[in-house]
Order: sequence, then C-alpha cells, then structure tokens
Amino acid sequence: MKGVQISGTALLFLVVGGSVTAHAQGNQGKTLPRATPVPAAVQRQRVQQQQQRTTQYKQRLPQQVRAVQQQIAQLQQQKRMAQYRVQQQYATQLQQQQQRLQTARDYSKDPYISSPQTYRYRVSGAARQTNQYGAEVLQQAVNYGYQQGVRSGQADKQDRWASNYQNSTAYRDANYGYTGNYIDQADYNYYFRQGFQRGYGDGYNGRSQYGTSSNGTYSILGAVLSSILGLQSIN
Repeated sequence: MKGVQISGTALLFLVVGGSVTAHAQGNQGKTLPRATPVPAAVQRQRVQQQQQRTTQYKQRLPQQVRAVQQQIAQLQQQKRMAQYRVQQQYATQLQQQQQRLQTARDYSKDPYISSPQTYRYRVSGAARQTNQYGAEVLQQAVNYGYQQGVRSGQADKQDRWASNYQNSTAYRDANYGYTGNYIDQADYNYYFRQGFQRGYGDGYNGRSQYGTSSNGTYSILGAVLSSILGLQSIN
C-alpha cells in the first residue's frame, strides 16, 4: 500500500486548532519533551479496547469483502469497465487487509497504548478524543478517501456514467486502508467518505479544487485536510 501524501509537505502532520503544521521540520536536531505515560489502569483498558476493536473488524471484514465483490460483478454486467477495474483494485486491497489481520499483535507494547490523549475531534457532532497515533489514522482515512474518490470519479466519467459518488462501491464500503487500529471503524468510515466525496468531484470534473496530482499520485491539500478533520489540541 502506497504511502499517503499531502500536497505541499513531506513530513508528519499535526493538526492543532484547525491549522496544519509540519512539526518535524521545525524540530530537527532538538530533543522534544516526552509526554507522561497514562496510568497503568488506563493502559490495560486501552489494550482491551484495541483487542475488541480488532476482533470485531476481523469478524466484519469477510462480509464486507463479499459485498464489494458482488457490487463489482454488477459493474461488469453494466459494462462499466473503467469503474470495474478501479474497484477490482479496491477489493484486492481489502483482501490484503484481511490477510494481515490474521497475524497476532501484542498491543501492550504499542506506543498508542501509553500515549496521552492530545486531540479532540467530532463525528456527526459527537466529541471524540485521541492521541497522535489516532490522529495519523484519521489523516490517512481522509487521504485514502480522496485518492479513491478521484479514481472512481475519473472512471465514471470515462464510462460516461452519471456523477454519483454515493453509488460508488468504495464510498459505500469506506474501509480502504483501515487495520482496526486506534480509531473505531465507524470514525474511519466517516472521514474516508469525507475525503472520497471531494476526490470524486475532482476526478469526475477533471479539476484540482481539493487536491493535486503528481506522476499519477493524488494528494489532498493540507488546508482541506485541516478543515475536514478540525482536530483541536487538548491543553
């Protein structure tokens, strides 16, 4: 799976108070203070939560793969061959995610478990909190959504199909790139779709309103990413 890119930057982003900053560039050569680990009881609770999250996703994913494959078969029947090829690649990615979930993981040693909550975000009005590792997954969701949206929009245009991002197999599924880690599946789906909707519009209309393209790699604009996520630093 290719790394996620964001236009205008090449390093890890932190989104603070609605603005995106590349913190690594300004801190090269400096020793950054270490955050105080969360209490042991909280760490144990997070391990259990993460194990439960992964188990649930592992159980749901086979059904999602079958649903995607059924929708892809319909694309072939409709002779939407450009969209068929794009969604075939999407299905392959889901199958790879399914295979990776078979490998057991010791979450007690994952830095996510001991890191304090540093960001606040909202999903459909409901407040959530996460740390830098969860924030990175949210960023990934938006970016992968944008990239898949561009490809799907271009395919519908090539197939001379009416513009409708909500009918896309990838939009309905919204699990491309999700591994079950750090963020609930529903939250990942929400932000993937936010990116997908914007990417689809760019792809279908042949524009670069929300992102850019370089050598076939699509990248969402940093300002757009910041606006979608709205991450706020927890003081």
